[in-house]
Amino acid sequence: MILLLQFFLAHILGDFFLQNSKWIANKELKKWRSPYLYIHVFIHFILIILVTWNLSLWRVALVISMFHLFIDVIKLQYQKPSTQRAWFFIDQIAHLVVLFCIWSYNEKVSWSYIAIATPRTLIISTAILFVLKPASLITKFVISKWTPDTSTNSSAAAAEVIESLKNAGEWIGFLERLLILIFILLGKWEGVGFLLAAKSVFRFGDLKEPKETKLTEYVVIGTFLSFFIAIITGIITSRLLALF
Repeated sequence: MILLLQFFLAHILGDFFLQNSKWIANKELKKWRSPYLYIHVFIHFILIILVTWNLSLWRVALVISMFHLFIDVIKLQYQKPSTQRAWFFIDQIAHLVVLFCIWSYNEKVSWSYIAIATPRTLIISTAILFVLKPASLITKFVISKWTPDTSTNSSAAAAEVIESLKNAGEWIGFLERLLILIFILLGKWEGVGFLLAAKSVFRFGDLKEPKETKLTEYVVIGTFLSFFIAIITGIITSRLLALF
């Protein structure tokens, strides 16, 4: 496991600390013809040797560097300004998968040791997935009967809809439920209270006018329902984990 962490540290240093915006711009412009691409890959090779402090791993470092070059070339070749965000995550995930696979092969790690089909892993994975999309849809369907009619409601309520970022409410729900689940599994219930207080300050502070009562009630119902689902999921998950 230490070797995997060393690979990960070398990757962080090489990808995020030891290349500047000039290099990145040149790589995006010239793609595989950019000299900075190969300097970047060579730095990764050296970093793996230095971080592991094991010269006998030069073959492993070379394989990782070649995979890094291949992944970066694919990314530079196919990414566009409109898909830059997506390609960033694809690129990083691909690098991490390579590091993990090479580590497991080098260390002769049994796949039964890292298999996802362990009871605890399945329980946690199921809980995480549930508090994301299913919980979001449950909350949405339950509160849909109270959705404010912005066509006849106050101008403030209409502005609330117009000025909201696209899908921002859904992503806020994803993050808050995930944080609640993490807090409960770690036994940090005070974190749940802090999260609710923080959201109350930021979210409900804009809904203080008397004419916004319906919108305020709608937001409060949605927030508490979202928290309730996440808390119940966290409690059930912690109870199930205690059995294994």
